[in-house]
Amino acid sequence: MVVFTTACATTPPPKPPSPPPVVPPPVTPVVIEQPKPKPVRPKPAPPKVIVPPAPPAASATDPQIHALVVKLFPDKVQYKDGWANDIQTAFKALQVPPTTENFCAVIAIIGQESGFQADPVVPNLPAIAWREIHQRSEKYSIPQTVLDWSLNTKSQDGRSYHTRIDALKTEKELSDLVEEIIESVPAGNKLFHNYNPVHTGGPMQVSVAFAEGHAQVRPYPYPIPRSLRSEVFTRRGGIYFGSAILLDYPVPYQDILYRFADFNAGRYSSRNAAFQHALSRVSGQEIACDGDLLRYKNGNPSDEPSSTLKILLSMSTTLKMSDADIQRDVLLEKATNFHETTLYTRVFGLAEKTGQMPRATLPEIDIKSPKFKRKLTTQWFATRVDTRFRTCLQQGGVGRGVKSK
Repeated sequence: MVVFTTACATTPPPKPPSPPPVVPPPVTPVVIEQPKPKPVRPKPAPPKVIVPPAPPAASATDPQIHALVVKLFPDKVQYKDGWANDIQTAFKALQVPPTTENFCAVIAIIGQESGFQADPVVPNLPAIAWREIHQRSEKYSIPQTVLDWSLNTKSQDGRSYHTRIDALKTEKELSDLVEEIIESVPAGNKLFHNYNPVHTGGPMQVSVAFAEGHAQVRPYPYPIPRSLRSEVFTRRGGIYFGSAILLDYPVPYQDILYRFADFNAGRYSSRNAAFQHALSRVSGQEIACDGDLLRYKNGNPSDEPSSTLKILLSMSTTLKMSDADIQRDVLLEKATNFHETTLYTRVFGLAEKTGQMPRATLPEIDIKSPKFKRKLTTQWFATRVDTRFRTCLQQGGVGRGVKSK
């Protein structure tokens, strides 16, 4: 407690006249600073996604840019104006620079994936569909008699489901049919419970899961008459989501070839494959350089460690990092800033003691799909798309040596 006092007055002479009262000078209160509490570091909040408003999906396009895009298509492409309108609308919505290089990148992917068919025909699709149906009926113990009776009933278009399966030609047809079976056939919900076997589709063979996730952080620029899944199989939706997978993220690459590889293998797979290559040099162990540093289950990191993670944890002393720090950094393998982590820096620092290492390499992945009869790889895909890309650039009057945007 602070006590304020005034000075004592002088003793007066005997019987003097009363002096005027002494007014003490104003006293400034003394403020005692209390010790400041130590700041409590708040838990980091998840990053907010800043979503720019999507421009209206207007059919009108800038005439000069429109003319350029039309010029870039191969001569055999039909409905060039429609394709050009959809590409330009996608670029505006995603805020992708409307450059010849970016247009040619999308055009090259469309040419490779669908041959400029909005809903491309899949060879032997009925056989693929029947194989899936029989496998799932066995898995869920649906008797064959029940399955036959269910699929021989009339569907919404008047034909039996069996007849429609035998006539399937495109992934959109199969996807729509499965959705109808789930809704209308007694055993359908059990046969395809929360599951549609069609995972990709449209002119750029876009992942439905990617489209659904992307629409949560960026507004889809078109009306959705049915479902987002159905939009993937349209020309406009396939181009929009395909352009997003390909161009709507920053990359450290100097060559667009690695964007094409990432389109097939997953974002940053080329960067991560180079990291695995560097780790193989440092550890002296063989590693499958597929661009996946972790195992995944249902889109999330699995509790089961990958071979890459096991090697990293075994080198914690060499890396001068704790297991927790290694796991913290490796969880960023799908993030833009993984190359800025301590783990990434130290692995490359050790690897480059014996020579420079590339920061991007084509992932070593075999493409697995019932649609393909021969062995295909991500390297094959990327180089084929790159060839189409260079041809498109020449058609647009741009030379070689284009870097990734």
